[in-house]
Amino acid sequence: MRKQTGMKLFLFVILILVSTTILHQVFADDRPSKSDKKSGTSSQLSNKEFETRIVDQFKIDKEWKKVNSTSIFETWIKDNDYQIVNGKKIWNKAIFKITPTKNYDKAKSDKNTIVVFPIFTDSAYNEPGFYTHYRGECNEKCLTVKIQSNFLPQANPNAVQALKLLDYSFVTDVDVDKNPSILSRYSKVILLHNEYVTRKEFGAITSHPNVVYLYPNALYAEVKTDYSKNTITLVRGHNYPSKEIRNGFDWKFDNSKLEYDRDCKKIQFNKIDNGWMLNCYPENVIHKSLKFLETIKKL
Repeated sequence: MRKQTGMKLFLFVILILVSTTILHQVFADDRPSKSDKKSGTSSQLSNKEFETRIVDQFKIDKEWKKVNSTSIFETWIKDNDYQIVNGKKIWNKAIFKITPTKNYDKAKSDKNTIVVFPIFTDSAYNEPGFYTHYRGECNEKCLTVKIQSNFLPQANPNAVQALKLLDYSFVTDVDVDKNPSILSRYSKVILLHNEYVTRKEFGAITSHPNVVYLYPNALYAEVKTDYSKNTITLVRGHNYPSKEIRNGFDWKFDNSKLEYDRDCKKIQFNKIDNGWMLNCYPENVIHKSLKFLETIKKL
């Protein structure tokens, strides 16, 4: 009797272990893998996780001081962090905060919109990297780079801050590449300077019915990922693998020529098949116009 009881107990434990293993496999796609945790990415980045990481890039300490500016947000800069352009002092980085006396309600996110953070583009911009190769200073080994995990928005820090302060939710290129259907949960998608994307990400974005292409030069070059090594590699575009290739997807709505208009004096959104495209590069104006941010919300 004891042997039979012991055998039953043993079989019961085995059954529990097998069931647990099966359940783990069924739900594995919804959990970050060990490599994902190590690289600072996940199959679905929560807004709280994103906020924790991005806020680290915009912390203010005693070196920063608040200055008068044309921004609709409080503006903080470092005295010695600037460059002279055409005789004017240009701050390399500004940090924005909500102005307590201003009402932002009409510009705040309605929670049906998702912003795609351009982590692949940030990764490509790091040196040595893609641009080291473009300048002829490195061979093709520089066309494979590590996917960044510090969420440093080199391409569009002003937009990232403005939209984050207005309660927009974010995912990254990694999230969309791993789970393209994530975009279908939202009625509107906002792209920033997502210049480098994967083939799956390109398909997910261009098939969504309402995308706001906030920055020209989006969807310009194709990259492939290797998540086991936490890298992206340039596949096609940006004059690679041959000089005559510009847009790596041969996308008919490519508007890269507009990225050089940084003044945005005739700013407007133009309708395309699956959304709206801005006709200039808004980095210098996005934090200055509440009306512009309200328009983004309404599109």
